[in-house]
Amino acid sequence: MAVTVSVVTVKKKTNSKNIMSKQPITMALAGNPNAGKTTLFNRLTGARQHVGNYPGITVDHKEGFFSHDSQQVSITDLPGTYSLTAYSIEEIVTRDFLTGQKPDVVINIVDASNLERNLYLTTQFLEMGVPLIIALNMMDVAKDRGIEVRHKKLSELLGITIIPIIARSGEGTDELITKAIEIAKSDRNWQAMDITYGEDLDESLLEIIASIKNQQFLEDIYPPRFTAIKYLEHDDEMLRKGQAVDPLLASKLEETVTKVSDHLQKTTEVYPEAIIADYRYGFIKSIVRQGVLTHKFDTDRLYTSDKIDKVLTNRLLGPLIMLAILFGLYQFTFSWSEIPVSWMEGLFGWLGSVVESTLPDGMLKSMIISGVIDGVGGVLGFVPLIMFMFFGIAILEDSGYLARVAFMMDRIFHLFGLHGSSVMPFIVSGGIAGGCAVPGVMATRTLRSPKERIATLLTVPFMNCGAKVPVLVLLIGAFFAEHKALYMFLFTLLAWFVALVAAKFLRMTVLRGEATPFVMELPPYRFPTLRGLLIHTWERTWQYIKKAGTVILGISILLWALMTFPGLPQTTQDQFATEVTVATTNFAKQPDLLQSELTRIKQEQSAARLKNSIAGKIGSFFEPLSSFAGFDWRTNIAMLGGFAAKEVIISTLGTVYSMGEVDAEDSGSLGDRLVKDPNWNRVVAVSALIFIMFYAPCFVTVVCIAKESSWNWAIFSMVFNTVFAFIASVTVFQIGSLF
Repeated sequence: MAVTVSVVTVKKKTNSKNIMSKQPITMALAGNPNAGKTTLFNRLTGARQHVGNYPGITVDHKEGFFSHDSQQVSITDLPGTYSLTAYSIEEIVTRDFLTGQKPDVVINIVDASNLERNLYLTTQFLEMGVPLIIALNMMDVAKDRGIEVRHKKLSELLGITIIPIIARSGEGTDELITKAIEIAKSDRNWQAMDITYGEDLDESLLEIIASIKNQQFLEDIYPPRFTAIKYLEHDDEMLRKGQAVDPLLASKLEETVTKVSDHLQKTTEVYPEAIIADYRYGFIKSIVRQGVLTHKFDTDRLYTSDKIDKVLTNRLLGPLIMLAILFGLYQFTFSWSEIPVSWMEGLFGWLGSVVESTLPDGMLKSMIISGVIDGVGGVLGFVPLIMFMFFGIAILEDSGYLARVAFMMDRIFHLFGLHGSSVMPFIVSGGIAGGCAVPGVMATRTLRSPKERIATLLTVPFMNCGAKVPVLVLLIGAFFAEHKALYMFLFTLLAWFVALVAAKFLRMTVLRGEATPFVMELPPYRFPTLRGLLIHTWERTWQYIKKAGTVILGISILLWALMTFPGLPQTTQDQFATEVTVATTNFAKQPDLLQSELTRIKQEQSAARLKNSIAGKIGSFFEPLSSFAGFDWRTNIAMLGGFAAKEVIISTLGTVYSMGEVDAEDSGSLGDRLVKDPNWNRVVAVSALIFIMFYAPCFVTVVCIAKESSWNWAIFSMVFNTVFAFIASVTVFQIGSLF
């Protein structure tokens, strides 16, 4: 394949903000998934980063800040993508950010051990004309594989600066940033590279480019040739923008592309996008084979990752090893977090005692103890456990093992009518535990089949997200303390089984259709860096802490108010006052019996006050129905609070079961209170676990489902999940009660 290259010079816009070094330079990190972008981003920014969303799009947007030689730098970690053609939301976000925000320099992270595949994206950056520098990452991995990359030769052939680095150790990063700042500050012209795509397409490109230039069509956003190529690739996003700007010209360009496509179908039986891809790879091969890449070893040998995969992804051993690793994660989490969790319980118990002895009886004291300390404290008490769990998951994720889990689960997912790409949304939502359904729902955007996508986003809330984990830990720790890790493991498997069965049901009824094929890249195994693990662990834990200190605090205080007012009627108060007087008279000479009787009366009064409250009346209203699942009116209050956020279940239980206590020092932990309560036992605990795991997603997830699909599906999710969860809980309780 003959490949020729020409360079078109495009005048670079002067960026006045770079005249003074005090003004921050804007950088963007872009590259393929698993190329090391996030590792480099974390190394450069450390804790000086925040996560938001791109305007109008619910995709994570990471931005950080750092300084280098007195120069302030603002850097954005763009989503990993293989191309700039708008097939996925990540590709759209990356392209729109580059053309809309116009960063001063783009650092293209290229995996040196997979050079040819990674350079495919690089060619599109070159065609786009962005100010580019290549960070040739994973040089150590390439060396271990016997691959030698002559980066200076590659730099000469591509005409751009290339710096070899090892992102996880920091080697070469200083030189990379220095060169990137030089490019950002330079006034030299941008150079947009043109690749030849063969006679047929080149002629069509010239015709389309001429029309674009005459009408200045989208020229304020994209170079004319880039726009023309995207039209030939039938890029839906580009076609939509074209119709919005100039419908007449856009339609004319689409007609031209249709003629070219029909001609190619007749002559070569391929579409323009396939020819463009072939010529890009031909361009890359022509570069690489000019002494850029050499293999010291036999290229057919099994690399270390391949050798490991022969065992870890084996059809028989792979799933068994996966289950063992999952069980090991829970064993590690429970055993190492047990002491720190007891410290946290002791801390909040001490705080309760201090408030009990310091403040006078009244509403303020009740709110602080029952609403804040017992409510929010019950959630924050699990922070050590959450940290250990997130740390273990970060190890699996950063090492590359989670991708293998997705690969192995694909075979199972097809049996249930889902796509292999559905695996990652399930994992992100808490398939191993500790995730969140919101990013899990958003992750379904990678699914091309609409029916598979809807089936996935409706079932990912069944996973044990980070909000459910503390509730599961509370009930399992209270009623199955001798085998905590085993029960957590079994309930995780149950979540997967139920989600897949529900997906199969949906795919056989309202979402009937065939499963589509699945192709996935397995990244090489890597040793995670301690810095990266700590950053990932802290990011997720901090989100949990912030939620406890904001949303859960507010809901806890609101629920406390609902459980406090309107209080007891005066006649009922007089009855309890009479009982106290009678007891004092009857047991005046028996102090021990008197104290016991007074305690009983106060507990009955507290319980009556709670049952007469707004929340108590709501819980009592549902009790005739919920009793079939073993839930009394107090448990109902907690379950209703869980519709807002599942963490609220713990804070509400803490509040409900603390408001009947008389002596704060004797109240014990929430788990102990539940075990001692006559309305709770192991069967009720399992029934509650089943209901909590599977009933309606939290409010934020419901809104996300509505945004990603429609409010009809969001409402369907709430109703379907709750009805299923209640039927399952009733079944468990009724059968369990027989034994």
